[in-house]
Amino acid sequence: MTLGRILRGNSSPRAGRHTCMPVPALIAVHTRVVARIAISCAIACLAVSAPAQQTKPAPPTPIDAKKAELGGKTWNPEWDQIVEKAVPADMLSRQVPHDVRKFCPRFYRMSDTDKRVFWAYFFQALAGAEAGLNPTTRVRHMEPVVDKIDGVTHRPIHQEGLLQLTYEDSARYGCDFDWAKDRKLKSDDPDRTILQPENNLECGIKILENQIITQHKHLVTKSSYWSTLHPGTLDYRVFVKEMINPPEACAKPARPERLKQETTVTVHEQAEQTAAAR
Repeated sequence: MTLGRILRGNSSPRAGRHTCMPVPALIAVHTRVVARIAISCAIACLAVSAPAQQTKPAPPTPIDAKKAELGGKTWNPEWDQIVEKAVPADMLSRQVPHDVRKFCPRFYRMSDTDKRVFWAYFFQALAGAEAGLNPTTRVRHMEPVVDKIDGVTHRPIHQEGLLQLTYEDSARYGCDFDWAKDRKLKSDDPDRTILQPENNLECGIKILENQIITQHKHLVTKSSYWSTLHPGTLDYRVFVKEMINPPEACAKPARPERLKQETTVTVHEQAEQTAAAR
């Protein structure tokens, strides 16, 4: 029975006569209705007034700073925001494997904002080791273990984009790659969905989450998707060299003095100034 009908009374012909709900019952029903409205309004106000997730620019990796000096293509600070906003809550929790402390000793004691900045730096380092920070990098590896046919494209597998991913990852991890659209474009066209930094980085986060959270594996393991995270390999040593300047909150010792005051924003601006001066 609605509040309006309660107030009007029950005038149904089947009732035979006009009846009204007793006053105490009417007050009780009215109070419950008002309470529900108040709760709904409070929830809506909280949703509107909730502060937006805070993001901060990450420090530059050595390759990023070097490219800035040479006027080359650097890590775009907007990619920091993509990573920081896409990192799921479980990658901010104690579910993250302990070997994260190799790169960020204070990880478990940092704020969620600083943890997100760490992950932005981590993926910058990964992209530096995998693709030289070039979002249109496309490589076909000839080693038998990876030289196979892509189950989506039905062509030889190519690793593509910042994190060197494949179209098969769209099926495995739910990544936003559209082969039907991309097959009509040139292989290095930045409009291809697999090469778009947002799609590529968000896919990489899903892959890493699967590794360290779903499968409970270490951050650095021989079964990682990326060879750059396989311990004891040349690729891993390349990655480690890019991890020497993590966020200050990590309290990682021996950060390079020349990079301490820099962020991805400052080196990006430096690269633009160097290129404009040529």
